[in-house]
Amino acid sequence: MEFPTPLIEGRLLKRYKRFLADIELPSGEVVVAHCPNTGSMKRCQQDGARVWLSKSDNLKRKLAYTWELVEVDEQYLACINTGYPNKLVGEAIANGVVKELSDYTEQKAEVKYGEKSRIDWLLTGSDSRKCYVEVKNVTLLEDDGLGYFPDAVTDRGRKHLYELVKMVEEGHRAVMFFCVSHTGISSVTPAAHIDKKYAQAFVEVVGKGVEVIAYQVEIDSQEMKVVRSVPVVLPELIDS
Repeated sequence: MEFPTPLIEGRLLKRYKRFLADIELPSGEVVVAHCPNTGSMKRCQQDGARVWLSKSDNLKRKLAYTWELVEVDEQYLACINTGYPNKLVGEAIANGVVKELSDYTEQKAEVKYGEKSRIDWLLTGSDSRKCYVEVKNVTLLEDDGLGYFPDAVTDRGRKHLYELVKMVEEGHRAVMFFCVSHTGISSVTPAAHIDKKYAQAFVEVVGKGVEVIAYQVEIDSQEMKVVRSVPVVLPELIDS
């Protein structure tokens, strides 16, 4: 997936009101950019970090700039635009990159299912067994190479896990797909230290047949692409 326009480098001054960020451009000009991420962005919004923006020529937009990438710990790149992972995963499935999901002939996005939810990708093939794919973006790196999801408490994410179980119970495949949009992450695990209820639900649904896969995204200032599978580590939960 190529970025629609060449990205512009800058420095992050601050993120505020969740959807806004003050960015200093190389010229010294400070612009307000849209931050397309509703999460906590833990460890992805360090003051003074290098960032990359896209600029729109659409005069109807309130903000011309959109924050796309951030440099983390002065060595890794992470994509903070949560509008991209679904598209990246969809392209990877269509191009046969995701070997675990290569046996389907049709894929549809944002299909209604469960209780007032939409599945990110619904895959179908020659038989009646459908495959429901829920995509989650992983950008939180805390330990050496280990990425965590979620980066904040998510009741909605836990609801999605249980809806995937229902699809398994109906005889279909259900897949939790971690899209690793951070070049420093080499394995993924549920963040029990952030949301223990989510981690407990994760372990529970995996035991009931929900499949989990994770793929690394290669990132530079021109394009992003899903390139390789990485391990998913089940957390060790201690009752409290």
